[in-house]
Amino acid sequence: MDHTIIIVDDDRDFLEILKGKLLSSGFRNVRTEYDPVKTAALFEKGELFEIALIDMTMPHMDGLELLEVIKNTSPLTECIMVTAVNEARVAVDCLKKGAYDYLVKPVSADDLSLAIHRALERKRFLDILDLGKSSQLPELENKAAFKAIVTTSRKVLRLLKEAELHAASDVPVLITGESGTGKELLAKAIHDASPRSEFPFTPINMASISHTLFEAEFFGHTKGAFTGAAHGRVGYLEHTHRGTLFLDEIGDLSIELQGKLMRVLQEGEYIRLGSSRRQNADIRFIAATNEDLDRLMAKKMFRKDLYYRIRGGRLHLMPLRERREDIPLLTSQFMAECRAGDCGIEEDALTLMMNYDYPGNIRELRSAIQSAVNLAQGRPISADILPRHMRKLKPTLKFDNPSSSGQPLSEVEKRHILMVYDQTGKNKSESARILGIGLNTLRRKLRAYGVD
Repeated sequence: MDHTIIIVDDDRDFLEILKGKLLSSGFRNVRTEYDPVKTAALFEKGELFEIALIDMTMPHMDGLELLEVIKNTSPLTECIMVTAVNEARVAVDCLKKGAYDYLVKPVSADDLSLAIHRALERKRFLDILDLGKSSQLPELENKAAFKAIVTTSRKVLRLLKEAELHAASDVPVLITGESGTGKELLAKAIHDASPRSEFPFTPINMASISHTLFEAEFFGHTKGAFTGAAHGRVGYLEHTHRGTLFLDEIGDLSIELQGKLMRVLQEGEYIRLGSSRRQNADIRFIAATNEDLDRLMAKKMFRKDLYYRIRGGRLHLMPLRERREDIPLLTSQFMAECRAGDCGIEEDALTLMMNYDYPGNIRELRSAIQSAVNLAQGRPISADILPRHMRKLKPTLKFDNPSSSGQPLSEVEKRHILMVYDQTGKNKSESARILGIGLNTLRRKLRAYGVD
């Protein structure tokens, strides 16, 4: 785990003991400081740490004074006080000044690890709340994990940052959204950004799991557990040990199987068929559905206890019609995947694509592009080779600019935006509505084009 932690204590031997306990608990990025004044200067210079473990009694500056400096200069750092004095008054003072916890020496490795994990959970929760308040776009720290998700949408970018914050923990995540919005892609990104990334990511379509084989598929079975079974079988839980299990379309799972799944989630243990030995399931669960689980619970078709167990963090992927600014970008990517990136697309075709609502979302757009590339045979994609249901659509605005045929997609997009902007009398709000993009996105693109 790469969480940044600093330990401050004037006892150098204790510093090494505490650092050793953290390293043995899986924390790798641990710094030690025996001088509280130097530590205060680090924070005042802008150095960032997620967790600070602070001794109470130190020369030149005591723990309470250092705590005040840290909370004033780096309010998002969670501080845990460590002291040999077990006094309720002192503990209350620390909590009033912003400390998250108060530990009494000697501190066991388990107590220390538990306190840090709880502090990190609180920090993640506060960071998620801050996402909605900030006007600035959040920056992803693990960009490689999310590179497969192509977007310029501010809402989606905020969602990806929230997903990254959840990735650092073992909290179950529930991903909702219409079919084709990329729920499995997001689940894989969360896994790749998590401490479990080196272990398996196992996607399972819960709608395809049969009643008779559920236990064999999930728990596995020993040799001879089934008639004619010459070999045992490793189940999903054992195969995914220390990794991430992605439960896709969990809303389609029957009530009976929901109960069996709930026991695994609750107890963290399972027994292979044909065996009596309990095995631990060290697994991170991510679930996804395009169903309305609130409606299913009201009809008693989905267990409330299972719902509350899987929705530690909830992420909703918006449909493509609500992020139309991504259509040219996604089109360009899909054309590149088909090795047709240099062929271009005619403006009439892009106009139809920008006005279409995509009930099948990104999956439908990809399919449409693949089909159009096949029919274009190396020529620019034209409106007449798009799927028939897209050609039937009456565009909000119609453009007549044949000179754009075969131009790179970025140029067609630019021309399309500027023509809409010109035809609306340079009304940014109306242009953004017609284009199906956010007003800030339109302003950003106009600035890039040198247009006010």
